[in-house]
Amino acid sequence: MDMKDIILIGAPMDAGKRRQGCRMGPDAYRVAGLQNALTDLGHTVADRGNVHPEDVDVPEHSHLYSLPECIGWTRALSKAAQDAAPNGVPIFMGGDHALSMGTVAGMAAHAKQIGRPLFVLWLDAHSDFHTPNSTGSGNLHGTPVAYFTGQSGFDAFPPLPDVVPTDRVGMIGLRSVDPAERAELEQERAMLADMRSIDENGIKAPLMAFLDRVKAENGILHVSLDVDFLDPAVAPAVGTTVPGGATEREAHLAMELLHESGLVCSLDLVELNPFLDERGRTAKLMVDLAASLMGRRIFDRPTRSF
Repeated sequence: MDMKDIILIGAPMDAGKRRQGCRMGPDAYRVAGLQNALTDLGHTVADRGNVHPEDVDVPEHSHLYSLPECIGWTRALSKAAQDAAPNGVPIFMGGDHALSMGTVAGMAAHAKQIGRPLFVLWLDAHSDFHTPNSTGSGNLHGTPVAYFTGQSGFDAFPPLPDVVPTDRVGMIGLRSVDPAERAELEQERAMLADMRSIDENGIKAPLMAFLDRVKAENGILHVSLDVDFLDPAVAPAVGTTVPGGATEREAHLAMELLHESGLVCSLDLVELNPFLDERGRTAKLMVDLAASLMGRRIFDRPTRSF
């Protein structure tokens, strides 16, 4: 196993939605032992602490929740990603999923600088393909994929250093997609694997097809892992629970396949709300999944008691 320089970056963002609690996510990952789990594998791990949003001079919006703060986070996290990526593998400890507007934008800038295409694997129950004009809730954690793929309606946000084309996005675990998002996605060429297709064909087939494409185009891969990708029976600490998610076994298999690909350049861990957890079980599972992504094998997994 190749040893990596891993950079932990806290993103205590709680502005992408109205239900609060995700700001506690970075500390929960630290308490659950993320750094130790990765150093035990032989990696060098540096925790750079938490990013803070930039101050922006943008008025509040009557419908969009915490628009100025989301813009400030996007700017700050894009810079943090661009600063970290040349020096190792950044892991962004969130924080709600709106943080990916900044992390993916920053990684896209890095990919452009090194002359390789960036692909994004979106492990989530939701497609997060709303725009500020289409979102019914006004919660911007449902918009990051639309933002970094260059959809319209994001004029108030920072210009993208490089757009990630929709056909370089793979979504696995979908089971809650709004009609407006579905209509748009049907016109795009993203790789979409909902839970029915996973039930029918397993999680390996769509993931390997996507990874084969990344490899064929000499790409690098950003992985964005939302807690609600998992079934709430095993990962209850999320404010957007959708029954029927990935099992713990399916999730570990996906992480091990990602590790074996050698393509992953960065990782988001998002939507963990410790206020909703049960004795830290979700935080510990997410730490275990991150460890699998970085090389822990099935025989090395710790025994958990709750």
